Amino acid sequence: MQILTFISNLLVEAATYNEYFKSGMAYIGAAIAVFTGIGAALGEGSVAAKAVEAIGRQPEASGKITITMLIGQAVSETTGLYGFIIALMLLGK
Repeated sequence: MQILTFISNLLVEAATYNEYFKSGMAYIGAAIAVFTGIGAALGEGSVAAKAVEAIGRQPEASGKITITMLIGQAVSETTGLYGFIIALMLLGK
């Protein structure tokens, strides 16, 4: 708990002494927001791997599996896109 208090006090002091603090924190936030692409990539890879596995087990259901896979990947990709949009918004400030 003391560490969090120390860090918050340090950030408050840095904000009062440095005029570039706000833009610096925006850049750090943008960098963190871009990391959502890693989660999206892992999710899409997992969906594709399981779909290939399922098609290997039941080739006759490949149409339904492919449609479900594409929907799953689209949902997974939106998290990466949201992170990218937030990063662009932070860089614009």
